[in-house]
Amino acid sequence: MVSRPQPATVTDDVPDRPPTGGLVQALDVPRNAAIGATVGLALAVVAYLFRVLELFGPFAGTREYPILGPEGWFLLLAFVLASATALLVATALTLVSAYRLSKSL
Repeated sequence: MVSRPQPATVTDDVPDRPPTGGLVQALDVPRNAAIGATVGLALAVVAYLFRVLELFGPFAGTREYPILGPEGWFLLLAFVLASATALLVATALTLVSAYRLSKSL
């Protein structure tokens, strides 16, 4: 006799899923993000101080900066510089962590 396949039954059970934070922990993403944020903030502060306080003397070519003035515009630029640098450093450190982890496997 040939047995017929049994129809699949539908259940409300949710299958167990593996933990999702393992890769983040293995690659040290929180540490890398903290280092990136620190480096980005430090670079932005130094660039802001050099530009606004004119530590190297006045810059040639004076311009008008509407609404916020030069300090406000350079503060916004410093924020962009800090964000971009933090992202770049955190990404680079995470890639290095991924490379080291792949070598140890």
